[in-house]
Amino acid sequence: MLQKLWLYHTNDLHSHFENWPKIAAYIEEKRQVHDQMLLFDIGDHMDRVNLVSEADYGKVNVKLLNQLGYDGVTIGNNEGITLPHDQLDHLYENAQFPVVLSNLFEKGKRPSWAKPYHMITMENGLKICLLGVTIAYTPVYEKLGWNITDPFDSIRDMLQEVKGQADVIVLLSHLGIIHDREVARDFPEIDIILGSHTHHLLEQGEMDNGVLLACAEKYGHYIGCVELTIDTVRKELIEKKATVQSVDQLISESDEAITTLQQAERRAKALMQEKVTTIESKLETKWFDESPLPQLLTDAIKDWCGADIGMMNAGMVLDSLEAGIVTREEIHRICPHPINPIRVKLTGQQLIETVRRGCEEKMEQLRIKGFGFRGELMGKMLYSGLSYTLEEGEAKRVKDVFVHGQLIKKDASYTVGTVDMYTLGSLFPHIRDHEHIEYFMPEFLRDVLTWRLKEAT
Repeated sequence: MLQKLWLYHTNDLHSHFENWPKIAAYIEEKRQVHDQMLLFDIGDHMDRVNLVSEADYGKVNVKLLNQLGYDGVTIGNNEGITLPHDQLDHLYENAQFPVVLSNLFEKGKRPSWAKPYHMITMENGLKICLLGVTIAYTPVYEKLGWNITDPFDSIRDMLQEVKGQADVIVLLSHLGIIHDREVARDFPEIDIILGSHTHHLLEQGEMDNGVLLACAEKYGHYIGCVELTIDTVRKELIEKKATVQSVDQLISESDEAITTLQQAERRAKALMQEKVTTIESKLETKWFDESPLPQLLTDAIKDWCGADIGMMNAGMVLDSLEAGIVTREEIHRICPHPINPIRVKLTGQQLIETVRRGCEEKMEQLRIKGFGFRGELMGKMLYSGLSYTLEEGEAKRVKDVFVHGQLIKKDASYTVGTVDMYTLGSLFPHIRDHEHIEYFMPEFLRDVLTWRLKEAT
């Protein structure tokens, strides 16, 4: 006898709650239609860029997942490394769903809230094994007091552990599509990989080595669905196909979700009115020129990291601060990024090359997506403890670089306090490829800004 099983999945919502009431209504409708259905989230549901998630460290996200009756979730890097250790450790204490995550440990043990795998037995007797892994940002997790292991090793161990116990194996993967394809090639015994992290949209899925990959982009723009056809007598998977539903095309909204979010917004607004300090005059922000507020933060990063030099792009500060009372909400509004300070040691020559790259016009105009950045563009590169001169002519070419007023020595070493965004991508190779990067955690840049503003008043 052939039967259908539907697997619905969400990923990388990043606290874009404006789409959630439609998602909730759609899932509730599908539950009325399907005899057998499961629902999963693949991580980064929470993002502290949203005031609501910032106020309660993601607790409202868990409440929304509870309300919609998820059958399993895994965590993304936004849950894993943008929350302080204790906040992540308590995030799921009221969860009514299993958190499936096999590659995170604390002092050699998995946290109490994480399951290495989860077995689901359907009404027809079909056994679904749920695996879950997240991307291993090792230095950052270690700095926060966690041990993150290689996800491929973890998948291998789990598959060995559950061998022969399940009819269908589903992997919740917060690894990104490149790694998902590698997993498919290495582990063909997995039937379906529900993917996330790199925000890919696979409208009809992708078949790799007999493994079906499915991913539903980001921000709640889409809801993913994998339709399985199963021979219930032989307990065999006959067919598997993936589709997505555009949320823009949906009309109905969940009243329960709307009410929960409205309550959460009111609570967040109240909590975030907490006074940070009072400033006597406006602190202005300009992205393409020197201005007091981004410079204040650049100076603060240098001091926070105990470095010789501070370095930060002006686009990191989104707006000015008006004179008067400064609240937590205001600080969050102008500096919403889940970005941490770091310290690296560069040679004088490496520093010269980095300054030259930062001075390029195309760098200032560069629009950044990802890497923790929640602004619009890079803006002017600012320094603390470092200055430079330009060659004559229209092109902005760096001539001489000075550290604390002294001409830089190419073979000397200098410590630089900057931002962890530069350790990713191709912005500044000398920082990205550094063998030893010291992360300052769990504080974000907005915490450093708060510290300096309080100190200055």
